[in-house]
Amino acid sequence: MEIKIEKPEGLVHEIDAQIFIDALAKKLESLEEFKMPEWAGYVKTGRSKERVPDREDWWYVRAASILRTAYVKGVVGVSRLRTKYGSRKNRGMRPEKFYKSSGKVIRVILQQAAKAGIVEVVKDKKAGKRLTKQGVSFLENIAKELLNKK
Repeated sequence: MEIKIEKPEGLVHEIDAQIFIDALAKKLESLEEFKMPEWAGYVKTGRSKERVPDREDWWYVRAASILRTAYVKGVVGVSRLRTKYGSRKNRGMRPEKFYKSSGKVIRVILQQAAKAGIVEVVKDKKAGKRLTKQGVSFLENIAKELLNKK
C-alpha cells in the first residue's frame, strides 16, 4: 500500500516565512481589532525568558506567526502553540530545561483574530481554532501582493 503525503498548497507557502510574517504584521497593525494590550509592554513571552521582548511591534509579529501557523497546520490550539513558541531556560550551572510559552498572549491574540473574523472555533475530532474563508483570503491576498512585488 502506497502512502501519499500531501503537501500543503497555497500562495503562503511560496514565500519565505520571515518576509510573509513581517508583511502580515504590518497589515495587522492597521486592523482595529488587533491592538496590543497595555499589559503586553511589561510581560515576558514565556517562563524561560529573562526579559520582555525588544521589538516594539512584537505583538503583531507573534499574531502574524500564529495566523501563518493556523494556515499551514489547519487547526491549532493554545496548548500546541505554547509548545511551539516555548524555549529552553538557562538555569546557570544546571542543565537547560524546556518551558512552554505564555498561554495568555496566545489566547488573547486568538480572541482578537476571532473578533476580526479571521479565526473560528472548531469542535470536531480535532478541536481548536482554524482560519475562516475570510481569513484564508486575507492571508492569500498578502501573499499575492508579495509575489507581485518580486
